Amino acid sequence: MTQSKRKIVIVGGGITGLAAAYRAQEKINNEQLDADITIIEANHRLGGKIQTVVKDGFVIERGPDSFLERKKSMGRLIKDVGLDDKLVPNATGQAFILVNDKLHPMPGGAIMGIPTQIRPFLITDLISLTGKLRAAGDFVLPKSNHQQDQSLGTFFRRRLGNEVVENLIEPLLSGIYAGDIDQISLQSTFPQYGKLEQDHKSLIAGMKKTSPAAKRKPGDKKQSMFLTLSSGLESLVVKLETLLSDCEILKGTKVESISRGERYTLTLNSGAEIEADSVIFTVPHFTAGAVFSESGLMNQIEEVPATSVATVAMAFDQGDVEDILDGTGFVVSRNSDYTITACTWTHRKWPHTVPDGKVLLRCYVGRAGDETVVDLSDDQIEKIVIDDLNKIIKVKNTPEFTIVTRWKKAMPQYTVGHRERMADVRAGLEKSYPGVYLAGASYDGIGLPDCIDQGEAAAYKALNYIQQ
Repeated sequence: MTQSKRKIVIVGGGITGLAAAYRAQEKINNEQLDADITIIEANHRLGGKIQTVVKDGFVIERGPDSFLERKKSMGRLIKDVGLDDKLVPNATGQAFILVNDKLHPMPGGAIMGIPTQIRPFLITDLISLTGKLRAAGDFVLPKSNHQQDQSLGTFFRRRLGNEVVENLIEPLLSGIYAGDIDQISLQSTFPQYGKLEQDHKSLIAGMKKTSPAAKRKPGDKKQSMFLTLSSGLESLVVKLETLLSDCEILKGTKVESISRGERYTLTLNSGAEIEADSVIFTVPHFTAGAVFSESGLMNQIEEVPATSVATVAMAFDQGDVEDILDGTGFVVSRNSDYTITACTWTHRKWPHTVPDGKVLLRCYVGRAGDETVVDLSDDQIEKIVIDDLNKIIKVKNTPEFTIVTRWKKAMPQYTVGHRERMADVRAGLEKSYPGVYLAGASYDGIGLPDCIDQGEAAAYKALNYIQQ
């Protein structure tokens, strides 16, 4: 029997899946295409890691709290759905790195820990004289002939030395990926740094020439790098769900398997089946891998490590926390004897999220090789975090409330060779499951704009496929 109406099924209702559905619906309506969209989400809510708690005048993000302004896709999506009047930039201020029980100011001009201004780097006590001299070797070292992928740790240690990596670069990169930089792929995370080395020989010189931040004149106001929504990022999820009026949305439903005939048949955990002409998997690699277990197509990436982390948001009265420096927060060197990996002074960085006279500290625990803390009780995690904080600042009272959020296997680790493995997997899908696509944090970027980029690209591929 001929099926006139074509169907795209999106597996996963996080921001990747929602962006894919929104752009697909937009194109279907604009071009009057004869197609339907169904979203299948295993949880009973949409949004994935985007979750916002509004409590007692606080706006608290359980997952990501913002996005990079320079990556335009999320700002564009927010504008398109009519929430651009809610966009708020972060309050700029000094960031710190915790090394040897002391908060050290991030050296001015350091971009992802890479020094681009001489004087701030010379005067910082984060790095010894020997470490500074070693970093200066970047100006004379030849560029690498390394044509294959390499780890971030290998690359940065070769250019700048161990001390800069351990005390500057690693704490920042670990805060993004919660991973081991000696395992994480350069090509899959920061390929631009490899290109800078090739184009300019010196990484520092390349950063100085190409970075707008490095070109800022003394006295110029530091520009905000991040944006969020004053109503909380979950308001974007709510808005998207409202606007996806032409999409069928199945919550609390899991895809168990996929088979290929004239169309694709997805078997659900309820035993029901749904047919599709094109399928976009936006779920984590291990979840997608289970769906394709019989074919073995996902074997190369199904075992990609994924780190478990937790966020700990604690609300205090202003008088209950002392000795907070004038800044927005700190990251922790891995060599330091602390369980927390970072702390945002949210009342400073995002003043709109906190009532007057209150303090909100958002701390992070869990990283590659140190994940057991995530499985402790809320009370145990709170005590560990407060004990760590009391080594740095003075917390005189228990929090008014604490919100602990666990993210199990939430941070995929793009280990060396990830990009090549993804290319092999996609080639296998194209051959055996044409019209089936992968998009999301497990595959080509973990930031919110990266996920949106992937979702939108997959939507357009699916629409092109079903019109062939």
